Amino acid sequence: MNSIRLLHIDDEPDIRDVVALSLGIDPEFVVRGCNSGADGLVAATEWRPDVILLDVMMPGMDGPTMLSKLRENPMTGGIPVVFLTARVQSSERARLESLGAAGVIAKPFDPMTFAASVRSQMQPANAG
Repeated sequence: MNSIRLLHIDDEPDIRDVVALSLGIDPEFVVRGCNSGADGLVAATEWRPDVILLDVMMPGMDGPTMLSKLRENPMTGGIPVVFLTARVQSSERARLESLGAAGVIAKPFDPMTFAASVRSQMQPANAG
């Protein structure tokens, strides 16, 4: 069984807990959480996750800014990033995907189907 290393960056501890529990249902996910974009950049470089789940709205460095910084670094540039956001209008989804996101998952989400939702959006950033 292959493991899927998922880095989750969200400033809300309750959301980090729910994501960890939801993904814990799937034995292939290995989850590491960070509470800020700055910490997430360090973790992405050091831990080399297979996918990053990234909150859009965070203090300090928001998700789109963090995505831009990930793409600038050759070590993290190809890691698929899936945004997690409460703003799910089609225009916002299109904007996030135009920034290079692999996908967008709406909050709130169903904890029982969350792992499948993440898996369905895990194509590499440079995949056509």
